[in-house]
Amino acid sequence: MKSIGASLIVEQKADLSSEPQQNGDKHPFLLALGERLKKLRAQRGLTRKALAKEADVSERYLANLEYGIGNASVMVLLQIANALRTSLAELLGDFTTTAPEWLMLRAELERCDEATLKSVRQHLSGLLGSGVQASSKDRRVALIGLRGAGKSSLGRMLSQELGFPFIELGREIELLAGCPVHEIQGLYGMNAYRRYERRALDQVIARHEEAVIATPGGLVSDTQSFNVLLSRCHTVWLQATPEDHMRRVREQGDLRPMAASKEAMEDLKSILEGRAAFYSKADFAINTSDRTIQLAYKELSSVVKGALATQ
Repeated sequence: MKSIGASLIVEQKADLSSEPQQNGDKHPFLLALGERLKKLRAQRGLTRKALAKEADVSERYLANLEYGIGNASVMVLLQIANALRTSLAELLGDFTTTAPEWLMLRAELERCDEATLKSVRQHLSGLLGSGVQASSKDRRVALIGLRGAGKSSLGRMLSQELGFPFIELGREIELLAGCPVHEIQGLYGMNAYRRYERRALDQVIARHEEAVIATPGGLVSDTQSFNVLLSRCHTVWLQATPEDHMRRVREQGDLRPMAASKEAMEDLKSILEGRAAFYSKADFAINTSDRTIQLAYKELSSVVKGALATQ
């Protein structure tokens, strides 16, 4: 049976029988990939012939990759990464593999369980301040979770009881951008939206030592912003079932999620599943399904007052 590498050599755009092209004809990504491959091979003390044998690809194939003219498939690159005893991320140029200290940190962290990783992250947040001048949470409370979890309703109730300002971070983003959130994303793209989101979060934290903040459901997708939120606010994940999320959004008058109900529900479940691991990093979690808003609020008020009492 032919190896993956051998079977895919014919798929390369470059003519493997020809001499390597001039640099001007090469794609910058392929050039950088070739340089990383040569560097990793040298670090491992492997000849091209030895690596080709270990990775089960042809020596000529490796040569083309190193020259920056190989158009490799992901599976072939995985074979080569395995042969080099490294990760595919390092071969592709993940920034966390660009220096020895990064690699040594990764090696240490790979052995840690989830609880230890959380402890390390919290320690680093305090040590580095997560890019903010201070690391104190003060008396800020941030509610996280998908739309329909109850962030606005419960957040307003909590702010009234505590006497803190209630802040919808989505509204702060719109004020900064001068247009609605969907227009920011549509006109300028998600990266621009994330920049506005981070600026809005930084401004709210700088202006308010006391506040109840309802955050957009997708904030956890930006790890830098989420790190800031975790280190500067007491965080509560408001949980709900996918069905309750969908029902509550409809009750708010937004029928768009039900345009294709089956697909929408499957998408919602996938999003919730994908974000749950991040939401779970909150200080507290409260399930708002299968209970009245009064019971959910009673639990929220209790955990928040307990957290603030330790300040």
